Amino acid sequence: MTTAQDLIDRSIPFLDELKNRTAGGELETWLNTKYGPGTELYDDLARMITDGVRAGWAANIEVDGPRYRRSRIAEPRDVLNYFSITAVYMDSVEPYRGQYHQHPYGELNLVVPLDPEARLMGPNGWSGPGWTAPGPGSHHYPEVKGGALIALFYLPAGRISYDITPPNDQDPDDHRDDD
Repeated sequence: MTTAQDLIDRSIPFLDELKNRTAGGELETWLNTKYGPGTELYDDLARMITDGVRAGWAANIEVDGPRYRRSRIAEPRDVLNYFSITAVYMDSVEPYRGQYHQHPYGELNLVVPLDPEARLMGPNGWSGPGWTAPGPGSHHYPEVKGGALIALFYLPAGRISYDITPPNDQDPDDHRDDD
């Protein structure tokens, strides 16, 4: 059975490679090309985080009942190049929004659908298996549709802000990440 430490250890060489890169469209394309579904890294991380959710050590804190859960797996520290590691589990067939938040330094999300049609809203629209990389200063509602998925995300310096107010003039169908 996979442990949280196994996931952390598997992430270390990956984060060594990313330590001097900035989240955004260019990095998202690179991640999906180099480490997309079917690659050893994606498949290992997807398996490990799925094991963690099933075993109860990942995404085990309810935010909005059992369909929206998250947990911090690792705090930022030197061995992780000061990235934190967090898992989010979301499950809804109909589009569902989580908590509005901002990424002061961006984020890197490994998207792992548990149901074949599950999708996560990313900066480039609805995403299935692969990576999203909202850039620094981006802000959004995490959104899911089509079933259950896990987002394993890496935050530079562990920075995420839930004390941001959503723009009240934003059209509910407008999914821009960086207004």
